[in-house]
Amino acid sequence: MKLQRNQKMELYQIHILAFAALICCTSTAHGWGIHGHLITCRIAQPRLSKAAAEAVSQLLPAYADNDLGSLCSWADRVKFRYHWSSALHYIDTPDQLCSYQYTRDCKDEDGIKDRCVAGAIYNYTNQLITYNNANSQYNLTEALLFLAHFIGDIHQPLHVGFTSDRGGNTIDVHWYTRKTVLHHVWDDNIIETAEERFFDSNVEELINTLQTNITTVWASQAKAWEACTKTACPDAYSSEGIKAACDWAYKGVSNGSVLQDDYFLSRYPVVNMRLAQGGVRLAATLNRIFG
Repeated sequence: MKLQRNQKMELYQIHILAFAALICCTSTAHGWGIHGHLITCRIAQPRLSKAAAEAVSQLLPAYADNDLGSLCSWADRVKFRYHWSSALHYIDTPDQLCSYQYTRDCKDEDGIKDRCVAGAIYNYTNQLITYNNANSQYNLTEALLFLAHFIGDIHQPLHVGFTSDRGGNTIDVHWYTRKTVLHHVWDDNIIETAEERFFDSNVEELINTLQTNITTVWASQAKAWEACTKTACPDAYSSEGIKAACDWAYKGVSNGSVLQDDYFLSRYPVVNMRLAQGGVRLAATLNRIFG
């Protein structure tokens, strides 16, 4: 598929938009942090089929240098322009039920159906399926960047959290001595602390470790992670997410909790697993889309 002139102009505009977002905006707690999304996409890209790798290469802007990870946080950076996209990063579920149902839960704060991260994954998957259609009316570069980001988001347990606390965003805690909110602990703090303690603050070393685990100790599980009877399976990932939120993220935490080694060392393996699952499943989804 060759990019037409107007599509190349769109890529240029995305480049300017991303740069402007970097210099003008601060990030908010709406998904894995920058490193979490980078990890997800870096795990995924080497697992792409030849056809999927070629499609991703064609759709990425030239300045990305064929590195999907470099734009895996793009969807967070453009929320100031695409205000409608904010609701697409998460799912709010009924408090304490610890369950997810698409028809009940996939809606925004105004009750508009399908506006949640699972609905967004279905939507952008369907857009990308038109890749080989010369008459596609979609911006497929943006569809790719949204899909890559949202598959990461849906694997962060508190992106399928409780409605009243907005996925842990209103639960004030201390991460060791630093004041933060529970959502941010799962977005950033657990990953950052792991990098500092175990990987000399080098995210690439963490990525290498997860990639090694996927092909060794998690090899049989990784095959199961890829399984999906449709092109995309966000409902299964959402059900896993709320279970992990209840079993690990929320458990033992209340307003004012001080989270230290007991919490970090018991939750870090969960974060590792969800990052690995997100990367494997992003690759599998793109492989099903592009063949």
